[in-house]
Amino acid sequence: MSATTKLDPVVEVFVDALNAQDTDRFYGILTEDATMSDDGVERNLAQWTEAEIFSSNGHLVVESVDADGLELTADYTNSRGGSMRTTWRFVVRDGLISRFETGQA
Repeated sequence: MSATTKLDPVVEVFVDALNAQDTDRFYGILTEDATMSDDGVERNLAQWTEAEIFSSNGHLVVESVDADGLELTADYTNSRGGSMRTTWRFVVRDGLISRFETGQA
């Protein structure tokens, strides 16, 4: 895996929307059939993002970027769980995120 310092532009929109708590922009960057997993467990995307991101003021501070900008390690903080080191992996299809996987690093 080659290291890079730059996020894929689609992933950058995801991170920016998450940090801005901009639900329209966040969901707008996802495909209609987008899926996700948290710590290897498949989750309902809408329920998970509402609980873990939007109702708990989630925020990502990206520490490193790999895999052509489609993987990142970050400090993730929200009001439910505090701060934790996390990894995020993204699949982009037709300019939108069709899947993301996150978990503790």
